[in-house]
Amino acid sequence: MSQAQESDLLKLSKNAMTVLAKRYLKRDIDGNPLETPVDMFKRVAKTIDAAEPKGKGKKASFEKSYYQMMTELDFLPNSPTLMNAGRELGQLSACFVLPVGDSMESIFEAIKNTALIHKSGGGTGFSFSRVRPANDVVASTSGVSSGPLSFMSVFDAATETIKQGGTRRGANMGILRVDHPDIMDFIMAKRDQTVLTNFNISVGMTEAFMEAVEKGADYDIINPRDGKVIKQLNAAKVFNQIVDMAWSNGEPGIIFLDRLNRDNPTPHIGEIESTNPCGEQPLLPYESCNLGSLNLANMVKGNDVHWNKLEETVKLATRFLDNVIEANNYPLPEIDEMTRANRKIGLGVMGWADMLILLGIPYNSRDAINLGEKVMKFINDKSHEESIRLAAERGSFPNFEGSIYDKKGSEPIRNATCTTIAPTGTISIIANCSSGVEPLFAVSYVRQVLDNNKLIEVHPIFEKIAKERGFYSADLMQEIAEKGTVQGIDAVPEDIRRIFVTSHDITPEDHVLMQAAFQRHCDNAVSKTVNFCNDATRDDVSTVYRLAYKQGCKGVTIYRDGSRDMQVLSVAKKEEKSSEETVDAMPMESKKPSRKRERPRALRGSTYQMETGCGPLYITINQDEKGLFELFTTMGKAGGCAASQCEAIGRLVSLAWRSGVQARQAVKQMIGITCHKPAGFGENRITSCADAVAKAIELHMLNEGDDEVMMQHVTNGGACPECGGPVEHEGGCCVCHACGYSECA
Repeated sequence: MSQAQESDLLKLSKNAMTVLAKRYLKRDIDGNPLETPVDMFKRVAKTIDAAEPKGKGKKASFEKSYYQMMTELDFLPNSPTLMNAGRELGQLSACFVLPVGDSMESIFEAIKNTALIHKSGGGTGFSFSRVRPANDVVASTSGVSSGPLSFMSVFDAATETIKQGGTRRGANMGILRVDHPDIMDFIMAKRDQTVLTNFNISVGMTEAFMEAVEKGADYDIINPRDGKVIKQLNAAKVFNQIVDMAWSNGEPGIIFLDRLNRDNPTPHIGEIESTNPCGEQPLLPYESCNLGSLNLANMVKGNDVHWNKLEETVKLATRFLDNVIEANNYPLPEIDEMTRANRKIGLGVMGWADMLILLGIPYNSRDAINLGEKVMKFINDKSHEESIRLAAERGSFPNFEGSIYDKKGSEPIRNATCTTIAPTGTISIIANCSSGVEPLFAVSYVRQVLDNNKLIEVHPIFEKIAKERGFYSADLMQEIAEKGTVQGIDAVPEDIRRIFVTSHDITPEDHVLMQAAFQRHCDNAVSKTVNFCNDATRDDVSTVYRLAYKQGCKGVTIYRDGSRDMQVLSVAKKEEKSSEETVDAMPMESKKPSRKRERPRALRGSTYQMETGCGPLYITINQDEKGLFELFTTMGKAGGCAASQCEAIGRLVSLAWRSGVQARQAVKQMIGITCHKPAGFGENRITSCADAVAKAIELHMLNEGDDEVMMQHVTNGGACPECGGPVEHEGGCCVCHACGYSECA
């Protein structure tokens, strides 16, 4: 069967076939696929069905039902299950939390275990709140502690070195309680976006802190070493600092720890201190969770939700996920034991925006919020019903006695939790539906493909409606792609504009209200990004945080469009820019710099040694009376690719300076560029030779008394590092809809 025939058979889009071939299918040593998507779904269905308990009599087979559910794209499990079920690795979970204690032994045991989990394809969450603060006493060595942030850098470096077979990259969540002595340093940790690049970070809020924020009062700061109050901070000032950093670059997020523990199903086993990398899965130390998502776009019949189909799919998916626990090959024995003891699963949704469109309901409406709550309550109730039925068939989870279910006198249940709203960036591409409970990120957008060709991608439902109603045209799709929205385009009928709203067409408050609607009937948490337009204020962010708290959300992630300096926009917006911004954005050949300066016989300058992943790099910067003039590089090890590339950088920078380009523009283009061999930690982190050159220029300018060149160090937050396509912030993560790359996967 040809790829085209198989695509038609499975209802897979061309983009889905590409993502499957690149990330999910078995491949040989040369990267050639050894299986087709049909083979993959059969492999997964067979493996999960084989985990059915072997009781008395003939065991029922669900293999055909599992296969049909996945190939009809009604439900898809999380990526590790699709990748690894029935293969040698056999690690099927996406989410893990590891403990980090206040000792060198505990910290480096956690680092070792992190490496094993990342190698197996999982992401990890940590609370660093038990680590004593920087400069605190260490009695065993008569020294002082370096604090949680320094150890986070070690975790980050370990993650950087672990490669996950080219299919999934390591991702971490780092959480610090708001009452930890190092909280202010933690809040500011990612001001430099070249550090902790493998971490999402969130502040663990407490009820006491939020009450103090509302009152403008002080709150206690507690040393975790001995539990003693060491000082007080003003809650409003700390809160405002969190808001300021989130407004600047989207981090840190916030997690409401007391709410996580309010819904902790097994408080007698332990306290929840952390979540997985995207924040939707609170877990005890050494717990893992298996996730999967229902495609709500396939649960519409006529003008209503197809409730019968949804119920059948929920129950089958719940059984599927419970079997994953048995089929799983866990990376650590402690994780095996804890996961089987609580048997947490996380059934979520994708295609929510598509369901609303099919039902003619605007995302930013009271009807949408009411339906979201109704749909999620139905899913949660039916999943719990199936889990109770599975307990009667197979037994409850071992830690049931003493759980919140036991204390309420509930029937035995198979799974401590049943529902989670996870980001679905890659699997929603396979299902060709919208991601999670997010609104559409664009109705039409430009996707760059090979040879710098660009294709206009159009939302399939919009394209279908446009053709049926006779307003489809290539020019219109181009206009929508450039604008990123259908709002204000008269060629699109008003009733269509009303339902095809995107993440930037709705208010941040709409985002929060939708998140809260799904949270009200979700065992775990909801992964979602609250999108802001670029001109949003810090007060806007503050308002959203307060609203999320009042609405009962368990955490919030926000992103202000363009707040990361090097972001490449998802759509080709035509906006007026200041004259300086316009010049900066122009290609070099279209600018008209002053005439190139001639080199005098003698110049003054300085040489800087920068430690790179390829060895020491010596950078000489010379200047004349008009400013910077030329740059030379010498690699510690002569010859090779690195030396030649550095020489090329030096020549181009010199040419630019002699032609009138400002120093800060050279820095802006090179700062934060990453390669496969970064070096150093914290302020000394060098991500590439180009980054080293940029930082040497900054250092030189500072030495010359010019600090205007200093700029916020940022990484490429909007261009996909694999295909160069647009990256969208959704589900608490960065996702490329062109190739399936996910920052958190």
